[in-house]
Amino acid sequence: MVRDGEMGRSCPFDLGESIRPVSDDGEAVMATAENKRPRLSSGAEKKPSRKEILERKKATYELIRKAVAVKDHLAQLSDFHKYQRNVYLGSGSGHQLRKPMRKYIQNLLKVNMEEPYGPEWLLEEKVKRREMVVPEARYIFVKQYSNGFITESSMKETEVEHMCAVCPESCLLGFVHYRFVVEEELPVLYVYELQMEPSAQGKGLGKFMMQLIEQIACKNQMGAVMLTVQKANTQAMAFYTKLRYVISSTSPSRVDPQIGLEKSYEILCKTFDSEAKSKLEDGDY
Repeated sequence: MVRDGEMGRSCPFDLGESIRPVSDDGEAVMATAENKRPRLSSGAEKKPSRKEILERKKATYELIRKAVAVKDHLAQLSDFHKYQRNVYLGSGSGHQLRKPMRKYIQNLLKVNMEEPYGPEWLLEEKVKRREMVVPEARYIFVKQYSNGFITESSMKETEVEHMCAVCPESCLLGFVHYRFVVEEELPVLYVYELQMEPSAQGKGLGKFMMQLIEQIACKNQMGAVMLTVQKANTQAMAFYTKLRYVISSTSPSRVDPQIGLEKSYEILCKTFDSEAKSKLEDGDY
């Protein structure tokens, strides 16, 4: 997760960092802004004027607009086009997914998430099917090719998005679904899903994908990466904790411990600047 020095934010790692196996599989559902703790005002604080508030809001939504306008975020990060020999990454959008790809995503979600969700899965599965095909849904796919199917040099000359269209779904190893949203008046990249085939888990791919996601967030000047994990998904909780994600102050357990006990999920985040840390980690609204 190398950060561009011109962006004014520091990155938590550099591209030279080795990528080692980590157990992984995760998922995310959009966090709501309900029942947030009220901000504790200080008499010494100078409240921003209405004009300043509107300008900040305008700037935030402009960052989101610019990030969404980028057709292919992966194309800007050549170091992440390939994971290892014959394992390549490609990008896509929800409204452009072909039927076989949609079916693959649905099946992998069921394999990985039916158990953590328990009795909630039947309803949650319907929600995820709607979420996966909207235009704002962005994807990175991991694909494994047989020897000689594609070379690194031809990969650079080929549209990464086209790569997803020509490969049979049987060679897919997993995917990440993300979006650019506003949370606590800050621009953030929200990971809706990180799903890997069971055979591909524990080999470092999940960590590599999250490093890519953080790079995309940094390059587009997002204040944080956020995601939601089912409490029952202890493997995913351990995976994200190892990657230095923390329970956000927007998570039910932080908003109200009693409400948190009744909820089946936690909202996690990794912040990239002091303002995001203040609002999303420390809870200074």
